[in-house]
Amino acid sequence: MTDLNDRPAPTVESQELSDLLVRVGQSQDRSAFRALFDHFGPRIRAFLIQRRVVPAMADDLTQDVMLTIWRRASSFDPSRAAASTWIYTIARNQHIDQYRKTQRASRMDETDPSLQPVPAAAADDLCEQAEAADSVGVALESLSADQRQVVELAFTEGLTHSEIAERLNLPLGTVKSRIRLALGKLKTSLGELV
Repeated sequence: MTDLNDRPAPTVESQELSDLLVRVGQSQDRSAFRALFDHFGPRIRAFLIQRRVVPAMADDLTQDVMLTIWRRASSFDPSRAAASTWIYTIARNQHIDQYRKTQRASRMDETDPSLQPVPAAAADDLCEQAEAADSVGVALESLSADQRQVVELAFTEGLTHSEIAERLNLPLGTVKSRIRLALGKLKTSLGELV
């Protein structure tokens, strides 16, 4: 096994690429990233196609790899690896992740009820729901402003009686009384909908 210090000196091109990557990581330098993209984009795509990735997927994965490079460039350490090694490792890992995701998707049980679309409601049901909503709206309008306010806080915002009392600066008994009276009026107005 060789010591890290025994590695050959980086080539000029390798050093330039590492410098570009460091600039992207330190200051989000767009021109440095553009240079990296121009250099590595086609090479990563070819690398993926060589690994039997269809061209359209290779294009998408290349974009994902370059986006990851942009986001994670600050974690690049030129003393540990060359820029190309770091970038191709990202490409390889994203290809493996994509492959695993595809494999999981192909093993999915398409008959699983949780994967089935929810059937669309029948037109009659939609009409009944709309009519019921209109009836509730009319019934709410028939309440006094105080009663409507506590009902809306209780049922729209989901507040407890205590929370309503605190928000409106009212005694708890007053809040409970207003809700009880309002629900009685709503029950009378809505009849069989309640």
